[in-house]
Formats: sequence, structure tokens, C-alpha cells
Amino acid sequence: MLLCIDCGNTNTVFSVWDGQKFLCTIRTSTEHQRTADQYYVWYSALMAHHGITAEITDVIISSTVPRVVFNLRVFTDRFFNTRPLVVGKPECLLPHQPRVDAGTQVGPDRLVNSEGAFDRHGGDLIVVDFGTATTFDVVAEDGSYVGGVIAPGVNLSLEALHMAAAALPHVDVTKPQQVIGTNTVACIQSGVFWGYVGLIRGICEQIRAEYARPMQIVGTGGLAPLFAQGDVLFDHLEEDITMHGLTVIHAYNKEHGTQ
Repeated sequence: MLLCIDCGNTNTVFSVWDGQKFLCTIRTSTEHQRTADQYYVWYSALMAHHGITAEITDVIISSTVPRVVFNLRVFTDRFFNTRPLVVGKPECLLPHQPRVDAGTQVGPDRLVNSEGAFDRHGGDLIVVDFGTATTFDVVAEDGSYVGGVIAPGVNLSLEALHMAAAALPHVDVTKPQQVIGTNTVACIQSGVFWGYVGLIRGICEQIRAEYARPMQIVGTGGLAPLFAQGDVLFDHLEEDITMHGLTVIHAYNKEHGTQ
């Protein structure tokens, strides 16, 4: 049984993969001070709640927060007696090597998304991931990550607006009923929602023009379903593309003898 761990700046997600499907997915806030023992108490309680008793034999980790990797390594070693495969480390092989400027370190999440999207949809893709940042990953015809775009995340923008303008309230992200807001909350919601629709469409159009090939757009991340409402932004909507990418990378390393 494979445990996939995706650690982002805001949340850390654990998914149990049985080789055919994910049995369950659980998440917690990302906190670098959380110990291996604390991870286990939380993890074991939720596994019991889901009725999952299968033994974990392999672990793969993708983390954009380097400080949490040590405790996750201790967690997997102490409680599963296995050394995790960590995306971005030299011992973790990738099915496709990124083609970027020399010396550039590509975020593990972007490499994982690229592999997962390519496995499901082939090449010539733009993967739009709604996380703490909104990222655009360009996947070439052969499956390699060849660059992208990083923009502020939706919730990050809302938080910055609230903190910088004391008179403006903190609001939830939602699709407004109309573009022209008739109260402060509606105005903010409209600005954020339609502003990001325009940002996504505009950046994807520029990427397509520069890439000069037909490209499919894959939406993923927590807010992707919201921005897919009533507007054709994505060709595919994927809720688990990161976790799927982790299973692809793990299988590749199994086949090539590193695990």
C-alpha cells in the first residue's frame, strides 16, 4: 500500500493508494513544528475512522515547504519502517526531465502535476493549479515540464486586500450573481472572481500564442471547480492530479529499481 503525501504552503494532504484507486484522502494544515508523533496520532485516528487497516509499505512525498520534510521522513521511518521517496531529491527519478534554465529548481508540486496531467491527457498542456499561488505549468508534447507562470493565489489576494484596506471586510470566494456589485461584499467578490477569470484566460491565451501549438488546459486545486462554473476555462477538471502524479513517479521509480 502506498501513502502519497503532498505538502503545500497551506495544507498537507495524505492519500492511501492501493494500486488501483485512492482509498481515502485526508488533510491537515501545514505546520513545520508538527512532530512525527503528532502526525501519527492524527493519521492513525483518521485511518481508523475510515476503516482502513492495510499496511503502508511505500511512501512518496512532494513538499514545497522544506522544513516539514524532516519530520515527515521520521514519521514514515518510525511508524511504517520505510524510507520515503522525496520528489526533487537526486534519488527520485522523474519519467520526464524538465527543460528550464540551468540551475533552476522547479517546485516539486509543479513536476508532480506535470507528470500526472501528462499520464492522463498526453502532452501540450497548461496545468492551472489553484493553491497558495495560482500556477500555470506548461507540459510539452513529450511530457517534459518546460516552464510556466506564478501568480498570487486567490485567497492570498483576498487576505492582502483585507489587511491593506482596514475598511474592507474579509469575504469568501464565490461566483457573484452579477458583475456590478451593489454592496461592498458583492463588489469584492466580483472583482476577485471575474478578475481571476480574466487572469486565467489571458495568461492561457498568451501561453498558447507563444507556444504556437494547440494546447489543452487542465484545472486543478481547491478552487478549480468554482472557476469552472459557467465559463469554459478548462478542457479538463482534475481534483487529484497531484496525487495521481505521485503514483506515476512512484511506479516509475519502482520499475527502474530505486524503490
